[in-house]
Amino acid sequence: MMPAHETYDVIVIGAGAGGMTAAAVAAAEGLRVLVIEKTAFVGGTTAWSGGMVWIPANAKMKEAGLSDSITDAVQYLSNTVPEPANAGLRAAFLARGPEAVAWLEANTEVRLQPVKAYPDYYPERLGATAGGRVLEPVAFDGIRLGAHFARLRAPLPEFTLFGGMMVNRLDIPHLRRIGKSLRSTLRAARLVSEYALQRLRWPRGTTLHLGNALAARLYASLLSRQVEILFSADVEDLSMQGDRVSGVVIRHGSRDRSIAARRGVVLATGGFSHDATLRKRFFPAAAGLVSAANTAGTGDGLRLATARGAALNTEATSPAYWVPASLFRRDDGSRGVFPHTVTDRAKPGVIAVNAAGRRFVNEALSYHEFVLAMLRDGNGEPDRPFYLICDRQFLWSYGLGRIKPFTRSVRRSVASGELFEAPDIAQLAAKIGIKPSVLNATIGSYNSDAKEGRDPEFGRGSTIYQRHLGDISHKPNPCVAPIYRAPFFAMRIYPADLGTAIGMRVDAQARVLREDGTPIAGLYACGNDMGSIMNGNYPGPGITLGPALTFGYVAGRHLAEGATMAPTTAKAAV
Repeated sequence: MMPAHETYDVIVIGAGAGGMTAAAVAAAEGLRVLVIEKTAFVGGTTAWSGGMVWIPANAKMKEAGLSDSITDAVQYLSNTVPEPANAGLRAAFLARGPEAVAWLEANTEVRLQPVKAYPDYYPERLGATAGGRVLEPVAFDGIRLGAHFARLRAPLPEFTLFGGMMVNRLDIPHLRRIGKSLRSTLRAARLVSEYALQRLRWPRGTTLHLGNALAARLYASLLSRQVEILFSADVEDLSMQGDRVSGVVIRHGSRDRSIAARRGVVLATGGFSHDATLRKRFFPAAAGLVSAANTAGTGDGLRLATARGAALNTEATSPAYWVPASLFRRDDGSRGVFPHTVTDRAKPGVIAVNAAGRRFVNEALSYHEFVLAMLRDGNGEPDRPFYLICDRQFLWSYGLGRIKPFTRSVRRSVASGELFEAPDIAQLAAKIGIKPSVLNATIGSYNSDAKEGRDPEFGRGSTIYQRHLGDISHKPNPCVAPIYRAPFFAMRIYPADLGTAIGMRVDAQARVLREDGTPIAGLYACGNDMGSIMNGNYPGPGITLGPALTFGYVAGRHLAEGATMAPTTAKAAV
């Protein structure tokens, strides 16, 4: 269906978290908004994600009795983002982030709650907090979307149960205690019963959590404001009136059409994770081509903007936000990418080894730091193998990759090559091309200390963040246990990205800048189309969605006001 009008106040390109936020804000301020989405669904990578939103000194923290301040956040960022580049944008983020959350909750369907116990990724550094800076979306009932529910991108099937049931963070421990705890068993029974009732009418569960809930809440906000969304359309060019962006040229089906934007255009197309040319230009060779981001992120926004004189922000310590990932084939033949974020690596009884069969990293570090270690160890080789190694006790208790806990048979995973299995370490080593003597020595050395819960080589379990990701019920170290119960297993992992950090240079109003630092009138960017304000560093959970929502909000407000807003008062020396 083509747009109903030839002219809108605002056109947003991309229906991920950043784009939908900008559209929701502009629409709530009374503007006529069109969202153009190249796929058939809203949600982007957000719909697959954990939905965490990192906003320091947010009001939700105070309501929950947790303390934080802009001063502490500035100190923490100075210790985790040491580069001076983009300090002004970080200051704007700290100043506007709490405002964005409050405004969205007052004017849209977005509802967030603090995660009280989720430490920043570097909790030992000054200014860090043990929780509360990260917010998560409140669960959402997809039935509220009605027929539009079909347009919400489904979560990755590997992160659901029974073919479409989502669970939140707090449900996972209960599911692991089924049969061991009456309370947990009853809770699990209720969840499954509710899901069964939902499947009588809907193709998947309608109780939404994590990033799917955030995407659904933003989508509901657009629907309630009658925002038009054009699906399956490509933007071929930005229209110009003098030196101002005045609209877009789209291709929808077999037709080209120009649509005008009175106030401006917002680029939120999701970065360039799946563009081989841009990856080769900006990524290290050892990174390869694996991405856990949505496949629609092919650099559309960057190409549109640079063709009109936009400058790229290439001052990034890392060009992407990294995550180790395993690969597999789904039943329909499609390739699956499983991001190993928090479900397995930090649990007791698994180690990561390199191509030589030696450990190379503290497995409980953040996923970003984990891959940085892979890239260093890879020494520029694009296909250097890495493996996670565990025993049957670990696989049963915690799962590995997409293999869920309590899986009775892994024959299909072994037959497909996703998982390697052997009765002893020497035979496992031979199957994955590692010298048996080296892998035996690696595991023997690890086990000798792991029996006492120690890891003198890498210090695993030494911070509250690492222990948070471990198994709190395992003593004395929630992250360390020996590997000794046959059979033994290995799963290959690859350096992958969750999104790109290189994007357009913008100012504190999210306006896209030229090389000389002047804004291109009428052109804005947010999400991964906007260069990383953290310069590719990853200080905490939700470090991409926090800025995406904040600068989507900033862009929407600036477009609505039609004038330069007052400068931020946050300290610029972030």
